[in-house]
Amino acid sequence: MGRSSPARPFFFTFLDKRVSVFSPCAGVREIAKTTVKYPHRCCVEVMRSEQEMLELILRIARDDERIRAVIMNGSRANPNAPRDIFQDFDIVYLVTDVAPFKHNLEWIGRFGEMMIMQLPEDMQDPPPGDDGGFTCLMQFSDGNRIDLGIYPLEKLDERISDSLSVILLDKDGAIGPRPPASESDYLPKPPSAKAYADCCNEFWWVCPYVAKGLWRGEIIYARHMLEVVREQLMKMLTWHIGVQTGFAHNPGKMGKYFQKYLEPDLWEMLLKTYADADYDHTWEALFAMGNLFRRVAVPLAEHLGYAYPHGDDRRVSEHLAHVRSLPGDAREMY
Repeated sequence: MGRSSPARPFFFTFLDKRVSVFSPCAGVREIAKTTVKYPHRCCVEVMRSEQEMLELILRIARDDERIRAVIMNGSRANPNAPRDIFQDFDIVYLVTDVAPFKHNLEWIGRFGEMMIMQLPEDMQDPPPGDDGGFTCLMQFSDGNRIDLGIYPLEKLDERISDSLSVILLDKDGAIGPRPPASESDYLPKPPSAKAYADCCNEFWWVCPYVAKGLWRGEIIYARHMLEVVREQLMKMLTWHIGVQTGFAHNPGKMGKYFQKYLEPDLWEMLLKTYADADYDHTWEALFAMGNLFRRVAVPLAEHLGYAYPHGDDRRVSEHLAHVRSLPGDAREMY
């Protein structure tokens, strides 16, 4: 099936026990019969268990000769990840040809009743990648989620290179012995002197942008720039945790395990960097970021034998305090 242009996200309606998918480039495509029992209430199903989901994933693969291997990545492959009801299933199907799966979506209906689905390669924003694969992100009405990547067999070595890979099915015996899944690819690494210096520079460079936005009364701009500053703070905290744990523990994507590894006082300092859209609260969050950054960056530099930019820190911190005290109708900065 040809496509004239990338499409917007697909969405679903539930009618007469069938699922229809709407796409600007393909019109309406009915993809499968489902077990919809309550067409107007799509969140009433009992959540399927992990075992049931894995059996379903494997049954679909075994029934389709085009699917030759199945790999599981992500948190469910991670022996150290906390288990909870929100964990998704990161699955890869290695297939003989991707195109039939991409252009005929009827097979997707076998996974269950959809709440919503996204096909990244069919989207304009963000622009799709081009790695030879096809991705189906499926959120089901029972609460389960599958992030399914479909890749050609020739991508096998690339897809199993992730240290968090568990082989669920190998029809052809093409995958040799592998070490147990581990977090080795996800552990923080000590920064180089350049990486450390760049982090410090970007942190202190962007702070005045936040101050400028707050003085101008542009709270949305200021909050956006505050998050740019936060990126460098989180990077520095990741390195700090690395040093404290011998770079042997995974602090989690976007800091989700920081509370587990940060000292209690540092954790409390970090929480103070999150504020609402109040101007004074945002000023306080900005200063809290500076205090926390300095608190971890200085000893990290000493530990690694690097140089902390005390001069940049002092000059920018003084400037921030000065801008906060400026009257709103000031005609000169200094």
